[in-house]
Amino acid sequence: MNKVRFAIIGCGGIAAKHAIAIGQTPNAELVACCDQIKESAVRFAEANKLQAFDTYEELLASDTVDAVSICTPSGLHTPQAIQAIQAGKHVLLEKPMSLTLAEADRLIGAAEQADVKVGVISQFRFSPAVVEVRRAIEAGALGRITSGSLQMKYWRSKEYYASGAWRGTWALDGGGALMNQGIHGVDIFRYLMGAPKTLTGYARTQIHDIEVEDSAVAIVEFEDGAIGTIEGSTACYPGYPRRVEICGDKGSIVLEEDAILKWDVDLPCQLPVGKPPENVGSSDPMAISVAGHVRHFVNFTNAVLHDEPLLADARIGRLPLEIILSIYESSRTGRPVNMEEVRR
Repeated sequence: MNKVRFAIIGCGGIAAKHAIAIGQTPNAELVACCDQIKESAVRFAEANKLQAFDTYEELLASDTVDAVSICTPSGLHTPQAIQAIQAGKHVLLEKPMSLTLAEADRLIGAAEQADVKVGVISQFRFSPAVVEVRRAIEAGALGRITSGSLQMKYWRSKEYYASGAWRGTWALDGGGALMNQGIHGVDIFRYLMGAPKTLTGYARTQIHDIEVEDSAVAIVEFEDGAIGTIEGSTACYPGYPRRVEICGDKGSIVLEEDAILKWDVDLPCQLPVGKPPENVGSSDPMAISVAGHVRHFVNFTNAVLHDEPLLADARIGRLPLEIILSIYESSRTGRPVNMEEVRR
């Protein structure tokens, strides 16, 4: 194999980003698509000069497809991924990988038993700004990490939720401001701050007519003794960029989306500091840049072709789920959650 032939499953909004990213990835080719709504698949196929399959089963049976990129509603991710794994296809699926930890574990088990690659879209892990912040932390430039905060004060209109019957439902969205909009921020926060020890969460539905939360907050104690907060909302008009602040006894760093706003550490930064973030999806989910997806597809394609390490596999995809589902559980019960038990 000298190239990976991709098919996109689910032809909604994010599928367009995947199509562009595949087109910009060396040794990758987009060859097919499929959608439960046949007309959507046909339109997407015509726009991208692809083959549209009538059913997912027919697509998985085709020897013209090596890997599937799953862009369907969240509640379909795990069963469709397992189905593809069992058909011998490589899988790159959008977040969240699953809606429960039991579901995530089934997917991890299927991935580890099969001779295929399985990755979960975590494009911000590939951001140069995040890589640079991680470098500073690992170099000890912040000293002992004492506190951190994640703020995701987004806005989504009622028209956004009305645009798909699955949006804002427990069955197919799995959650709201944290599970859908906030999961990438939670993933990056976990990646930079380390494993949480305990958390107490509050999730509320304040202004939107949806089943799931449009506002949530959590207080987190980390394994290394640091403390922090997580805020996620789709009820903050007009919406502001995701902000991560990490503070230590030797220095602090502030990250907004893909930009480093503050670099108060005794280590030269290899990126511009103070430049406002671009391609912010805080009020428009389609305003995000495709650059992170391209980097992710490059890593995934190299993993398939050359067995390079996957930087965001299914086990990585489980990590933000642990935190988000624990916030929901704490909010429901009114009690803190022991995260060590969640990770067992």
